[in-house]
Amino acid sequence: MRTLYFDCFSGISGDMVIGALIDAGADPIKMEEELKKLNMDEEYNLSWGKVVKNGITSTKFDVILTSKSDQTHEHSHSHEHEHSHSHEHEHSHGQDHRHGHSHSHEHEHSLGHEHNHSHVPHSHHGSRTYKQIVEAINEANFNESVANMSLAIFKKIGEAEGHIHGLPLEKVHFHEVGAVDSIIDIIGAAILIDQLGIESVQSSAIPTGSGHIHIDHGIYPVPAPATLEILKGVPIASNDIRSELATPTGAAIAAVLAGNFGSLPPMTVESIGYGAGSKTFENHPNVLRVIIGETQ
Repeated sequence: MRTLYFDCFSGISGDMVIGALIDAGADPIKMEEELKKLNMDEEYNLSWGKVVKNGITSTKFDVILTSKSDQTHEHSHSHEHEHSHSHEHEHSHGQDHRHGHSHSHEHEHSLGHEHNHSHVPHSHHGSRTYKQIVEAINEANFNESVANMSLAIFKKIGEAEGHIHGLPLEKVHFHEVGAVDSIIDIIGAAILIDQLGIESVQSSAIPTGSGHIHIDHGIYPVPAPATLEILKGVPIASNDIRSELATPTGAAIAAVLAGNFGSLPPMTVESIGYGAGSKTFENHPNVLRVIIGETQ
């Protein structure tokens, strides 16, 4: 069985998942084409390229919002996407400015690819309701596997946010996950996993980090309430790094897709990918490793 293993030794986020899958051999150009079905492509540009994190060459993936977006993603949990856009993206929106400027400048300018879009704008910019997201996915005519994965991940986050804020799912307004970059991360990850022919997903325990983060509601502990709610029933690994390592999007991707959490299963390894996070730690490579191979 073709199995994908998330080795989350430095946590997991949506952009790290996509970077790792591209690094493992998935085709980002085909992903771009599929994402155009959402009719949101005037709102963003995609960028990916090789960076070095503490000696590990990895792929950094970014969603760069354009002026066509009203940038309401700023109301999201700002930890959701800690993109430290490399120097060629000085026009980006600085999503991780609230978490300190621990940017990696190691080769981040090299081998980058930026792709511009100029198609029909989506009528709902930035924040979207759960109902609008579900409708957009259903109307996009993705294949059944991509649609089901995407819907399940959004539902997981929506239920967690609803629980935290005391709202039923249908009343949840997705400032957080409705942000364009989160939509692209979730659906893009589903597209790449389907593209790679993955039949089962497993994961290590998830380290969440520690400390505090600044979001629009104030100063919150790490893990953030939504992240912790999403990870109920999932093994959480201890980690003494004082930073957020698992975002709600990353946590939901693992929680929904992984059928088992534990050590690397016996497998014949076929490909390995490293997806870079934005922060750089002094003695710790901030990357997500994915391992793809055949298990019995």
